[in-house]
Amino acid sequence: MKLRSCLENITRAATLEQLWAAHCEQMADYGFDRLFYGYTRYRTETSLGDPEDFVILTNHGKAYVDGFLHQGLYFHAPMLHWALKNEGAGSWRRIAQLHAAEQMTPKARQVYEFNQLHGVTAGYTVSFHSATLRTKGAISLCACAGMTQDDVEATWQAHGQDILLINNVAHLKILSLPHVTSNRTLTKRQREALQWVGDGKTMQDIAVLMGLTPATVEKHLRLAREALAVETTTQAVLKAALHNQMFILEA
Repeated sequence: MKLRSCLENITRAATLEQLWAAHCEQMADYGFDRLFYGYTRYRTETSLGDPEDFVILTNHGKAYVDGFLHQGLYFHAPMLHWALKNEGAGSWRRIAQLHAAEQMTPKARQVYEFNQLHGVTAGYTVSFHSATLRTKGAISLCACAGMTQDDVEATWQAHGQDILLINNVAHLKILSLPHVTSNRTLTKRQREALQWVGDGKTMQDIAVLMGLTPATVEKHLRLAREALAVETTTQAVLKAALHNQMFILEA
């Protein structure tokens, strides 16, 4: 019944906020009270893309997020590199093994020490299936304070398959919801103009459909390009679609 309840809460969520609140509560019931979810659609061989375009969901404290994400420590995290090469569940025991064997790079050791400082010491990482070469998503599940990695392994032995299923369903639900950030949000008019472009309408067609002048339509498209940090309207349509900001239902 617990599994069914968890999945129902995820599938009923109408916004990322609702989904994330429910997911954090559910994972805390399993002993993981600090989560860090990340997803990119712009991965290359040498980069994960612009961090401003990442989908990031976390309930870690500000000090941890500032160091791990905003100061770029994430890029050197051992479990992130594991996630880029694997799919499924990965135990954090491998971190301790790498550290004990002195097989960490200086940057990875810096991440290890940062995590130790913030009590991020025991847990699991779930790496999700990638549908394309340029996408990647993963979530780190950090165990509650006082839990050892042995405690986590016992929890995973008992409930690991359910936890993995819940996180995979949550990931798929996240991909279906609009992703917006403070500087990547479109106004209703910008979104409408992009939608008509996506439908193949000309500038004159869009002006008539929106009841505006062509110059005003172009202004909305220009502001949309700026908001999405792209150079062309075609790129804006693609990025808006990828972030589920096209043809969305108003609340």
